[in-house]
Amino acid sequence: MEAKKKVVSIDASNSTAPTQFIKTKLETYGYRRFGKESGIPLLCLQHFTGTLDNWDPALTDALALEREVILFENAGIGRSSGEVPDTMTGMAEHALAFVDALGLKQVDILGYSLGGMVAQEIALARPSLVRKMMLVGTAPEGGEDIMHMERPEFRKITEDPNIQGLDKLVKLFFPPSATSQAAAKAFAGRLAQRKEWEPQSGPKVAMAQITAFRKWEKVTGERFVKLRKIAQPCLVVNGVFDNMIPVRNSYMLGEHLPNALLITYPDAGHGSLFQYHDSFVRQANLFLDQDTIN
Repeated sequence: MEAKKKVVSIDASNSTAPTQFIKTKLETYGYRRFGKESGIPLLCLQHFTGTLDNWDPALTDALALEREVILFENAGIGRSSGEVPDTMTGMAEHALAFVDALGLKQVDILGYSLGGMVAQEIALARPSLVRKMMLVGTAPEGGEDIMHMERPEFRKITEDPNIQGLDKLVKLFFPPSATSQAAAKAFAGRLAQRKEWEPQSGPKVAMAQITAFRKWEKVTGERFVKLRKIAQPCLVVNGVFDNMIPVRNSYMLGEHLPNALLITYPDAGHGSLFQYHDSFVRQANLFLDQDTIN
């Protein structure tokens, strides 16, 4: 394993923080590390096909004012080496190898969408590593209607040659209301501040992750039994109009996790944490700073 050297960007911005690389026993991973060097770092796990560049700086930079933020690209994503696993367990194994290579003994986790499923697997595999988790726009194993990108309303967006780049993300993540679309345009503008971008994910990445989603929907034995083994405090967040991972999956998490707080945002979809970034950061900081959920 490559000797690690801790490099934390002091300017606390995902728009300017350099992409670093670390070689582990499994692969070499790309990551960004910035923010306040105190306390427990926040490990951020990204959504379907997302790279480091898809994290909203309005969210990450505000969180980094209070804590160290680590953005991670799993195997086969961006400039990380290897192949994308087709199971959440496989992705969790890579995340654990990354954390071990950095020498981290405990982390908080922000798991968004696919990243929230990987976060659950990390907590089950190594409970001592995870202090608290924020599970945003995600679902439990055995959840329902998870990222069925073959649906006509999604294909209309993803296969339209006139909808390019960030416009696809805007249409998928935000409802059509005027207020939500205004927030969507602001979100896209913030992402565009980054000058040097990671390679975008192609069809091979998407297919592996879609396979992982389909496996995640299936469960043998008692449904949700694994959730009851996750004792860490969890903040569960979603938009009420999320049509990529419907909000009922968040209700399932809130019901079956032993120590969970559920927040839903109005007039918001899959990108609720970006649409309501000020509120989300306030709630996240309260959740992470308090000893208990109250």
